Amino acid sequence: MDVHDHAEIATRLRAAGIPVTLQRLAIAGLLFREPIHITAEQLLKQVKRNAPETSRATIYNTLRLFAEKGLIKELVVQPERVVFDSNTQPHHHLYNAETGELTDLPADAMKVVGLPPLPEGTEIHQVDVIVRIRRERAH
Repeated sequence: MDVHDHAEIATRLRAAGIPVTLQRLAIAGLLFREPIHITAEQLLKQVKRNAPETSRATIYNTLRLFAEKGLIKELVVQPERVVFDSNTQPHHHLYNAETGELTDLPADAMKVVGLPPLPEGTEIHQVDVIVRIRRERAH
């Protein structure tokens, strides 16, 4: 990542109200280079290549902060598997339960028709659709 990228990322973080640190720049650099689906452990492994002092807690805290500020989306694809998505535009996902691969589906590839009644004083924050697939079973 060059100086221009660092400046651009720092501006994006500040605009979201996030104080800039070297570790946050390293994490954001990986997340924002291109749309990516990544687990915290995968991100930790990649960040440690350039910033070996980065801790697991820093990764998790930063991912939580970025998600709270709307810079990434947190997707629970299985109870024990959380994936972070740097594409925050409206879209859905195709999840291969056998390989763990998560693929973006354009928002217009499917329609959500109807939503449940909401409790008093609440509003819809977002709707996440994950279509889970696997190889066909022999009949």
